[in-house]
Amino acid sequence: MSDVNDTEFTHVMFLLSAIPGQEDFHLWISIAFGLVYAIAIVGNSVILVIIKTEPSLHEPMYIFLSMLALTDLGFLIATMPTTLGLYFFNFREINLHACIFQMYFVSVLLFTESGVLLSMAFDRFIAISNPLRYSSILTRPRIATMGLVSVIRALTVLIPFPVFLRQFQYCRSNVLTHSYCRNEDILKLACSDVGLRGMYGMIIKILTMGLDLPLIFFSYVMILKTVLSITSRVESLRALNTCVSHFCAVLLLYTPEFSLSVITRFVKDASPLLRILLNYVSLLVPPLMNPIVYSVKSKPLRERIIKVFTM
Repeated sequence: MSDVNDTEFTHVMFLLSAIPGQEDFHLWISIAFGLVYAIAIVGNSVILVIIKTEPSLHEPMYIFLSMLALTDLGFLIATMPTTLGLYFFNFREINLHACIFQMYFVSVLLFTESGVLLSMAFDRFIAISNPLRYSSILTRPRIATMGLVSVIRALTVLIPFPVFLRQFQYCRSNVLTHSYCRNEDILKLACSDVGLRGMYGMIIKILTMGLDLPLIFFSYVMILKTVLSITSRVESLRALNTCVSHFCAVLLLYTPEFSLSVITRFVKDASPLLRILLNYVSLLVPPLMNPIVYSVKSKPLRERIIKVFTM
């Protein structure tokens, strides 16, 4: 299917794109992507199974970790069909409705994960600042409510997305720059006046993820204040060590995602290859690395995982 230019059409077919200029390494890229997806799916699935089946891990920290793993699995499942279909079978076409559907659920999962990370920051703050009341404050119903609020918030604020994108006319090139659908990518192909509707995605991201991040930072300021008041150096380091995994998860999610959003919208002469690489980092690195980081830093979880694979 050739690119479509300067002609309005109703039944839009977009073309997904692989990494440009790397055609000679396409086979190896396909294999690498397949391995990353497989490892990430297995890693997050193992985390979920172990937490569910091990009663000693039914604590707030691990319940929140299971939410994080479930969200990461959602990312992988939502993007795997188009990404692996493109790289393994060169399936490039995706219609407007399927593209909007994928974009919506990827965005919902992204905002949900941000909310889960905020809840995990609150969990670490309570665990360090008020350990004696930790279990009474973070009860299972309260944890479930926090997770549900993260999901409902994401579903609600993103409802206008599909409506807006469906209203636009697409008469420029029909070639997307990624292997799955992103809001910023689709908007670039609209020839109708997007106006404030086109800025809705960025506004909502600022009001959700952009608000979550300062709250997470504030939690760490309070954690650090509490840790500095502990007289024992060993206890202080032990308390901080429980936050390392969460801090890494925050960096893995926010750094590439915000960098990609800013570059896509405001840096017109940015290298296309840089945007694509950041896209894959934001898509694949958090689901791949989160299980690894938490397994390495959490001794109880690490021991259960070793036990599973050595039985």
